[in-house]
Amino acid sequence: MDYLLIQVLNGVQLGLLMFLLAAGLTLTFGIMDLVNLAHGSLYMVGAYLAWTFITWTDSFVLGALLALPATFVVGVLLEMTVVRRLYARDHLDQVLATFGLILFFNDLVRLVWGPAGKSIAVPSFLSHTVQILPGVPYPAYRFALIVVGSLVALLLAWLVARTRMGMLIRAGASNRRMIAALGVNIELLFSLVFGLGAVFAGLAGLMAAPIASVKIGMGDDILILAFVIIVIGGIGSIKGAFVAAMIVGQIDIVGRAFLPELLKAFLPPASASAAAPAISQVLIYVLMAAVLVWRPTGLFGQRT
Repeated sequence: MDYLLIQVLNGVQLGLLMFLLAAGLTLTFGIMDLVNLAHGSLYMVGAYLAWTFITWTDSFVLGALLALPATFVVGVLLEMTVVRRLYARDHLDQVLATFGLILFFNDLVRLVWGPAGKSIAVPSFLSHTVQILPGVPYPAYRFALIVVGSLVALLLAWLVARTRMGMLIRAGASNRRMIAALGVNIELLFSLVFGLGAVFAGLAGLMAAPIASVKIGMGDDILILAFVIIVIGGIGSIKGAFVAAMIVGQIDIVGRAFLPELLKAFLPPASASAAAPAISQVLIYVLMAAVLVWRPTGLFGQRT
């Protein structure tokens, strides 16, 4: 039971990281109708900027606080110089252009930081364990990720539901031409939304950095899961992205933890250990297919 609790918490932690990435993606996709394959590159840029500022300041917290506005600036500049020209194009053009941005950012990172990966150490004040239950230790850093991710999710929910910017975001998701006709500066709104999405991606990247390697292309694989999450949850739905991320996180982590033992009843131990991660991934795509059959707009997507 203790092992199950730890794996469930790992699933929550992974789900929250994926939610941060998917939240920015669903904002840009749902409001701007933009298929942005380069969103994972912002995840990578956030991690590299965090490594840079942490190295300069010798402080994880200060480095993270500096990396977030820097990632926002990168996102806004990217929207103003490149992305803004893609809104009127069809989705195929957007896919091709943003795929080109992936290659650009990978080479830019290689040029600026070098081809070798970087490592960010877990901050010393979070290098211990905490007692989730009596006799059940859990890494403090992973627990801090759950706390920070939960707080950011609540902040985003408040921003979307209770603020003027959130009202404009929801209106833009429903009918962006109408809010432009009402006098809203749609270009400024789009820049802010894209920058906000970049901040969430960068936050996910810097939070994941101490437990994963900071390397070129690190956002490519997780971007695929982010797209799966917004399809399951419903394009443009923050609530849907959160629920779907929690479900996907549990499937991935719990599947990897318990499937090997189940498969050992039918396969050799080495084959069972190798097959379990692949089956966990397949189950996620099976879930997506099932949701699309049952509800094509996703769990919380708007029916048209």
